[in-house]
Amino acid sequence: MILLSAIAIGLTAGWVWAFWHGNPYQAPELHHFWLAFAAFLPQFVAIQFSVPDPLAAVSLLGSQALLLGFAWLNRRIPGMMVLICGAALNLTVMVANRGFMPINPQTAGRLVPEEVLLDFQPGSRIGPKDILLSPEDTRFEWLADRFLPPAWFPYQVAFSLGDVFIAIGVFWMLARTESSIHFLNRGMQT
Repeated sequence: MILLSAIAIGLTAGWVWAFWHGNPYQAPELHHFWLAFAAFLPQFVAIQFSVPDPLAAVSLLGSQALLLGFAWLNRRIPGMMVLICGAALNLTVMVANRGFMPINPQTAGRLVPEEVLLDFQPGSRIGPKDILLSPEDTRFEWLADRFLPPAWFPYQVAFSLGDVFIAIGVFWMLARTESSIHFLNRGMQT
């Protein structure tokens, strides 16, 4: 959800900026795009199919590693280093917690009805990528899926600090078009 919002807002901001300055919008030129697609596949498998926890963990970690590789190969694009930091934070917390993104019972309680949540034991997988862990049992708890949108927001989803960095990087990458870079550079030269 946060990533899709960043993409939509970044594209809109980039398009508006380009339009405002009478230029066509130019998306960043991404290299090795097949790696991004390859990064999506393991997550798709882990999410869509009921795979055992060890295979799901390997799939999710492999997905994160491929995403990091893709981002590293495109690191010169504005915003990509911020995205790399976010992906590295997510990979760190997932590696430290058996290959899954930890979520604490209080956060999960806002996403799942309490009667359903009672069926999950601490340490069990909840959803396609999360593992239910108390804060004291979580390694790098400050990097876990612990943030939620306001309660009044219609779509509730937990996200991590790494997800925030990834979203900022994606927004920056899409909003900073060639026309905005040239405009800013011209402004600095005067």
